[in-house]
Amino acid sequence: MSTLPLAVDAETPLSAPELDVLRRQYEREAPQATVQTKFNYAWGLVKSNYRKDQEKGIRLLLEVHQEAPNRQRECLYYLALGFYKLGSYVEAKRFNESLLAYEPRNEQALSLRGLIDRKVSQDGFMGLALIGGAVAIGAIVVGLLRRK
Repeated sequence: MSTLPLAVDAETPLSAPELDVLRRQYEREAPQATVQTKFNYAWGLVKSNYRKDQEKGIRLLLEVHQEAPNRQRECLYYLALGFYKLGSYVEAKRFNESLLAYEPRNEQALSLRGLIDRKVSQDGFMGLALIGGAVAIGAIVVGLLRRK
């Protein structure tokens, strides 16, 4: 059984005081924060409802991924979740697929793959619908102009 959180866990932000505890710990250890402190703060930021926090969390996770080979597998999943939450589905898929290359049966990563694929499909259909609507409106306008 994997200890990775489910994707829904990324949607539940920490309370402001909880995130503040992680921030203070990170700042207290700066500039040489431990990998665990940096990771905890990054995950708290990714869970935030604020895009700037999420982006900062991803930057910190990328640092952990580069600095700590023993945490790379874990970081792949958390990075995938962070990019998924930001709506950067190509990046989310890239990190998630890297994890699945190591662990093809990882249930959380397989579940996240399904979520990413559904979002990409929905966005694709939405884009096609918008293009189709624009073409239809254009055709109506051209038709009206020709009548006059």
